[in-house]
Amino acid sequence: MRQRAAVLCGAAVIAAGSVTALPAEASTARPARTPAAAPSADLQWRKCATEDYPTLQCASLKVPLDHARPRGRQITLALSRVPHTAAAYQGPLLVNPGGPGGSGLTLAGFVASSLPAKVAAQYDVVGFDPRGVGRSSPALDCRPGHFDPVRPDSLPGTPQAERANLARAEAFADACGDQYADVLPYIDTVSAARDVDAIRAALGAERINYFGYSYGTYLGAVYAKLFPARVRRLALDSVVGPDDVWYDANLNQDLAFNDRHRAFLAWVARHDAAYGLGGDPERVERAWYAMRAALAKEPAGGRVGASELEDTFIPGGYYNGYWPYLAEAFAAYANDGDIGPLVEAYENFGAQDAAGDNGYSVYTAVQCRDAAWPRDWEEWRDDNWGLYEKAPFMVWNNAWYNAPCASWPTGPRRPVDVANRALPPALLFQATGDAATPYGGAVAAHRLLRGSALVVEEGGGNHGITLSGNSCLDGHLAAYLADGTVPGGPGAAGTGEPDAVCAALPEPEPLESKAASTSSRGSTLHGLLGFRG
Repeated sequence: MRQRAAVLCGAAVIAAGSVTALPAEASTARPARTPAAAPSADLQWRKCATEDYPTLQCASLKVPLDHARPRGRQITLALSRVPHTAAAYQGPLLVNPGGPGGSGLTLAGFVASSLPAKVAAQYDVVGFDPRGVGRSSPALDCRPGHFDPVRPDSLPGTPQAERANLARAEAFADACGDQYADVLPYIDTVSAARDVDAIRAALGAERINYFGYSYGTYLGAVYAKLFPARVRRLALDSVVGPDDVWYDANLNQDLAFNDRHRAFLAWVARHDAAYGLGGDPERVERAWYAMRAALAKEPAGGRVGASELEDTFIPGGYYNGYWPYLAEAFAAYANDGDIGPLVEAYENFGAQDAAGDNGYSVYTAVQCRDAAWPRDWEEWRDDNWGLYEKAPFMVWNNAWYNAPCASWPTGPRRPVDVANRALPPALLFQATGDAATPYGGAVAAHRLLRGSALVVEEGGGNHGITLSGNSCLDGHLAAYLADGTVPGGPGAAGTGEPDAVCAALPEPEPLESKAASTSSRGSTLHGLLGFRG
């Protein structure tokens, strides 16, 4: 899964020695009823309002580093909330933006302000920075500046290029092991799910409502597996394939991102009048790869080489609202040799900052710990060169992004089987063309979560599709949170078939068009979700 942990883009897991034992209380789910509203004396909420979210409050919570040793070393989770205002209180709604490694503090404000006011007023909308992330402590930062430009070309066309990239990946893994040897065994999805239950207890709630994007869908599914009796409602947007955690998930992403990148290039071709790169998508594709080859030889502004170019355009696979800006930069370079817009696009979409260093550190820690990864580099080489022949856009960039897992200092857990027959009906949302979490993952989750309903955005390709301006999708989410309504009937349950279908939003227009502005909510959400996840 790739999603720069600054927020979503979205895309999860576990290693060789241990099997997670389910607690006794996980065997059955209780009938749905209004949860207890008693406040907890453990949390001291204080104002942390922003201009956009004036009612936001913050608190912190101590949890065990190792939940098997509750009286051992404690770590701190940073929490946020927008309190309920309605008399009809439905309990806490925990929200998570994915990653792994995404900060959820601001997401609470976004969700509370984006839901219908009557619905949001019935919940305490609670965000949190998972262990290792952001304002939680300790916050991981294994190797500051790991993504500083200009990096080696991601394409290992020579043995020297492969060695350079592999050395970077090994240096990152070594740095994490050197700094965080005592913490890394506990940075994983199961530990994060147990943190969620600690948050539930601190909130004084018998059960929680949960709304997660991207990797957050996997975290929610794992929590529901461990604690099904403590789940009241479960809404999952852009669903991680629960059977692919995590090596195969990244290979599947490579194919899907290549398709999405080609959809972008076809869009550029359809708007040849604006960009002048030709009306034939194949011609536009050749121009893009020619740009990549040129930047591999001479990075733009000393900052944007081939790898940085990929970093810049990968976000377009998450959200088509970025397409007009990426196309402007592409056209300026390809037509006029103007590097300014390309460097600006890199700074806006591709460059890592301090939050990105933290997010990537947690991303690798979770993914490398959650599940076993090949330790033999020959397997990585064979798999990725094989995929490159079909889908060259992101294969090697993604391989190096995850390559620290080939030499990670902490052994893996075993992935959690999230199949669940003990839940209230869950509600899943998925775009058919989502690249970060390909459609098949949502179908698999729909089958595994008995009684769930699947709402599909037909023809959509964005990642994170609710609360982004699609009234059909948002209507289903609002109805579910209002009173538990799910679409469809028993016919689709367990089959993987959609229970409801919504049309995708229109594609963006070039910037000079009056129609070019994208949904402000969509843009805000994808800023919160980030990329790579």
